[in-house]
Amino acid sequence: MYLHLGNDFMVNTKDIVGIFDIENTSVSKNTKEFLNFASKNKRVVNCTFEMPKSFVVCLDEEFTETVYISQMSCATLLKRAKRKLTL
Repeated sequence: MYLHLGNDFMVNTKDIVGIFDIENTSVSKNTKEFLNFASKNKRVVNCTFEMPKSFVVCLDEEFTETVYISQMSCATLLKRAKRKLTL
């Protein structure tokens, strides 16, 4: 199943490691370092031109992480993921 992140971006739900609120988690030094590292290594995909509300961390088959920045809230993404899993 796939999860729509906004603006024609979709990820496979089996690749999702976590969905995080960008406002609450970005105050942590570790999260800032992680996001900076991902950005420097060109592993960040910006799915929005609006104010970001969440980020989704995914792992591919080679265990390389990709961070998707979304304008959707964590609650909305979680509802969508749960709805897809129950279908």
